[in-house]
Amino acid sequence: MAVLLLLPVAATVWKLYQLSRAPKDAALRSVTLSLVCACASYPLAMPGGTLGVDTVAGDVAEKIGQNVLLLATVYFLLCFYLYAAADRAGRRRARWEGVRVLLVITATIVLGESVPHKVFVGSFITADMTCTPLAAFYTVAGLYLLYALAVAAWWTRQYARKSVPPHSTGLWMAAAGMTGMAAACAVRAVFVFIRWQGGSVPQPLMVTVAFLLVASVTTFAIGITYPGARARVAAIRLWMRHRRLHRQLEPLWRLLSVAYPETVLHPEPPSQWDAWRVRGVHRRYHRRVVECRDCLVRISPYLGEEQHLDSTALAKRLREATETVLAERLDAASTVGKDAPAPRPAAALAMPQQDGRDADVQQLVELSEALRSAETRVPRTPRVTAGA
Repeated sequence: MAVLLLLPVAATVWKLYQLSRAPKDAALRSVTLSLVCACASYPLAMPGGTLGVDTVAGDVAEKIGQNVLLLATVYFLLCFYLYAAADRAGRRRARWEGVRVLLVITATIVLGESVPHKVFVGSFITADMTCTPLAAFYTVAGLYLLYALAVAAWWTRQYARKSVPPHSTGLWMAAAGMTGMAAACAVRAVFVFIRWQGGSVPQPLMVTVAFLLVASVTTFAIGITYPGARARVAAIRLWMRHRRLHRQLEPLWRLLSVAYPETVLHPEPPSQWDAWRVRGVHRRYHRRVVECRDCLVRISPYLGEEQHLDSTALAKRLREATETVLAERLDAASTVGKDAPAPRPAAALAMPQQDGRDADVQQLVELSEALRSAETRVPRTPRVTAGA
């Protein structure tokens, strides 16, 4: 049971984070409150998790608290769809639904307080449903849960039909979870009626329904977090890819930054965690790509007439051209103090056969890897802080 709680808790934490970034979003606030209430009800349903409540408020308090939290959960779930409509009718219906759930909560509390405390001991499976107030307690709460979950599931399916993956996938999973919860509530209502009449229900059947309820809640939690989780996974993969490409481009960048250190951009000194932050990694990667391209354009006049070479040959020419540029700069500095003019016009180097930034970066990576694996000595690089 504790393991299954991790998914709703993770979903709640994620929604709280989203709400902190958009506190005025009524629909997001509603779904967040729904998850908060659902998670708060879990400890009250766990064996041994209600001892503190029992000690303070008595045996019946945890059962009433659990059902009140579940009623609030489905109410806020309804509000999510009503506020998502973003119209006056939706907000008005949300207020009426609030009145309705308050009446149900009041009835639940009154019925719960009228049940003898000793009857409340145990779970739904072992409770004595021949006690009319207890049967009414479970029936009133269960019927409202059935109503709210069925309506929310229907609305979710409508949105799922109009959506595209990954949002539609998450919506279909959430709809399946709510449908399963509604079905479990309906079956439990039948069980209550049978047991109130003095009949009996096989315990394995009641355990199966309880398992259906838990599985449905888990499916619902996965569904509402699936699009966001998938987006986070994609963002992490992009972060890892940019970090890897940044390292792979280092030999090329290091060689070219020796020839043209002024081309390297000089940002503010990075913080201690800049190398690991998402924005820091992406910024450093894009800067390195731009700096490599700019330097290649500037050094291209020194590579000779034939510039359409493979990566290995071009890497050798780049090393030779770098030495030439450095030598010319030293000569120019010792004479007139200016750089010597380029021997021929600039040209594009290491251009990909396909269009697109990914193909362009891959071409730079191939050239950089050729420099890395070459046996020829690479000029030693002074420390440059901009692209580190």
